[in-house]
Amino acid sequence: MTNNTPDISFITICYNGFKDTCELIESLQDKIHSVSYEIIVVDNASREDEAAKIQKLYPTVVAIRSNENSGFSGGNNIGIRVAKGKYIFLINNDTYIESDNISSLVERLESRPDIGGVSPKIRFAFPPQHIQFAGFTPLSPITLRNHMLGFGCPDDGTFDTPQPTPYLHGAAMMIKREVIEKAGMMPEIFFLYYEELDWSTRMTRAGYELWYDPRCTVFHKESQSTGQLSKLRTYYLTRNRLFYARRNLKGFNRLASILYQSTIAATKNSVVYLMKGRFDLAAAVFYGVNSGLFLSASDEKSSDTSDEKSSDTLDKKSTATS
Repeated sequence: MTNNTPDISFITICYNGFKDTCELIESLQDKIHSVSYEIIVVDNASREDEAAKIQKLYPTVVAIRSNENSGFSGGNNIGIRVAKGKYIFLINNDTYIESDNISSLVERLESRPDIGGVSPKIRFAFPPQHIQFAGFTPLSPITLRNHMLGFGCPDDGTFDTPQPTPYLHGAAMMIKREVIEKAGMMPEIFFLYYEELDWSTRMTRAGYELWYDPRCTVFHKESQSTGQLSKLRTYYLTRNRLFYARRNLKGFNRLASILYQSTIAATKNSVVYLMKGRFDLAAAVFYGVNSGLFLSASDEKSSDTSDEKSSDTLDKKSTATS
């Protein structure tokens, strides 16, 4: 269902993921009938012009081709700038829905003026389809680690209670337009990882509450056992924890976290990688610490010889989704 003033603008990023993107589009078009919506696909400089292919297959979809891979935040910001909806729903292209419960998220946002954003329950798409996300715990003040509630648990009703969450999940989040106008666009400095945590922190500082609402479920094609040891992931997680600390912590916690990330955590991780013979990962930690300490952590796009170039150097299988 679409019209000129949609209730919801779905925004998804496509980066060499044409098949997944098509399956997401079809699931939204097949299932959602309770609200009006538009679908915006941002092709984040895929090898082929996937925006053109999507526009031809789905004429009602707004498909935008970006000439550079601007990362998760940059790609979403391209979509946000053209979105017409009252609510902005950022959703990974490797997800899908099985039922029309989107209106429950709208209901949550409209239940109080100070609720600014909501994430649905997220389950792994592959059997046994256990829960991936049912809310976050807060980041620890020094180590900046947290975990997802419900991760790996069966969907047996235990996590069916809506509740506030300190952060929204990057794979599926719906936000009031007015929140973006007040808190700003997604921070593009991160490129990959920690951007939704930083953005969520800015929303709460702007006076908004964030919620998890399990009445809506999104299925994510990320495997629970997916390997996590990549140069790209190691570099950006190392760098971006330092960026987050520099941007969001104050006083003693800020200093202690920066020292911990750049010395204790970096040394420990490097030793572990060296013992495994992964010299590439140890090098990624070194470069991540160097970038995290000395590059600007402002909202300006990273000057790290461009993140796109850095990501290609670190890992040829770079991705623009978190």
